[in-house]
Amino acid sequence: MIDPERIPVIVGVGQINDRPADPGEGLDPLGLMVAALRLADTDAGGGWLADLDSLAIVDQISFRDLGDLSAPLADSLGARPRICEKTRIASGDSPILLLNEAANRIGAGEIRIAAIAGGEALRTAAQRAAAARGTDVSAQNASRAASTRRTPSYRQRYGLTAPVDVYPLYENAGRAAYGQSLDEAQAESAEIWSRFSEVAAANPGAWLRKPVSPETVRTPTAENRPIAHPYTKLMVANSSVNQGAGFLVTSLGEARRRGVPEEKLVYVGQGAAAHEADDPLGRDRYDRSPGMIVSLQRALAVNRLTSADLDFVELYSCFPCVPKMARRVIDWPVDRPATVFGGLTFGGGPIGNYMSHAVVGMVEALRAEGRFGLLFANGGFATHNHSIILGREPVPGAVHPGEFAFQDEADAMRGPVPRTVEDYEGPATIETYTVLYERDGAPKQGVIVARTPNGDRTLAMISGKDAAAMAFLTDGIAEPVGSAGDITIDSDGWQVWQTSPA
Repeated sequence: MIDPERIPVIVGVGQINDRPADPGEGLDPLGLMVAALRLADTDAGGGWLADLDSLAIVDQISFRDLGDLSAPLADSLGARPRICEKTRIASGDSPILLLNEAANRIGAGEIRIAAIAGGEALRTAAQRAAAARGTDVSAQNASRAASTRRTPSYRQRYGLTAPVDVYPLYENAGRAAYGQSLDEAQAESAEIWSRFSEVAAANPGAWLRKPVSPETVRTPTAENRPIAHPYTKLMVANSSVNQGAGFLVTSLGEARRRGVPEEKLVYVGQGAAAHEADDPLGRDRYDRSPGMIVSLQRALAVNRLTSADLDFVELYSCFPCVPKMARRVIDWPVDRPATVFGGLTFGGGPIGNYMSHAVVGMVEALRAEGRFGLLFANGGFATHNHSIILGREPVPGAVHPGEFAFQDEADAMRGPVPRTVEDYEGPATIETYTVLYERDGAPKQGVIVARTPNGDRTLAMISGKDAAAMAFLTDGIAEPVGSAGDITIDSDGWQVWQTSPA
């Protein structure tokens, strides 16, 4: 029998949306985290924060000048934790990584009480910047600008700078691999996202609480402009939010000593993580992610569960390709919601901290009904994958501390990574692609990821003014992936794609 002092449970959750009428009065990330953890403390019955052994926070990007906020947060809470830390980067997998580490430390007897939190105030930061400069500063533009502050890399020179530019490479390659037409793939994305909006509409913690139809999600309009083919605005993460979330993890023994009702306890299972190469051009392919596959399959296996045992899932949803790939790994049907919070478009996309809100949502869902839920987190450019199981009852196979790094298995599943060449001319085939758009909806340029006859990978661009080429890439009449063409180098040194005549 496992010692109750070594069984990790979540006892308190809290989250906040801050919508100030005056941007100058908005909470910064520290204020958001303080508010969220105080709500979590109240949810757990009170009196926990002063006794924290560990306080871990998700890195934030909205107020960089504030630096590492872990120590100021501890001071604001009246806590003196032995472990006080921040994640290295603001990545979507960060909250689940921190939860997994806290559970392992409790299982090892190293700590008794841990708090995990994050907060982003990008909406307030952008509004303040716009007021100061007299310009419109969107969170998405800020993200793209942050990606190009250094000398641009090869992929960045061709427009693949921010996640919104890279994830469509997986979407378009996946569609071709699944044998779907563009219409079928867009219908799948729209149905998943419409269900997200319905979950968000019923969730007081969500940022946007208005259900939208699948047709509204997929149809480009002035309000739902195209972002990067085939994604519209309603299909991408909404980072223009002010949101904070946090939760408290302790041992079952400590929870019972402090009188937490059994019906409020949510058990933490084991997690599983695996990653892809940091450089998106260093991937073996774009129609699947070995790191994602291993993370999801291992999380179920180590906890001795199958997808049939899951009552709820949260499949990370920065862009449709992620939950679409993930649901195929665990055989999750499209007509069941793939979120408990509302997804990153409607629930809100606070950069690296979305999954803290998903933890809040999963805890609340399990307290109400069901037995087990799966949390799948993704970060970077489809780079970082971390899954974990939560349960209304003890998770069957969970062992703490337990190994959660399964990188060797992901690496063994991966095929050869093609060499990237930066000055290629000659025949090639389209491996995947996207079209980037201006804010008025006009195509800016096409970006082709191509394979040469000897298997090398290279990039090429297409002018947004080439109406025939834009139609070929976006109208769905023919499948661009796998089609042949030629790459030439123009007078400015750009690799330019020319589609072969039909």
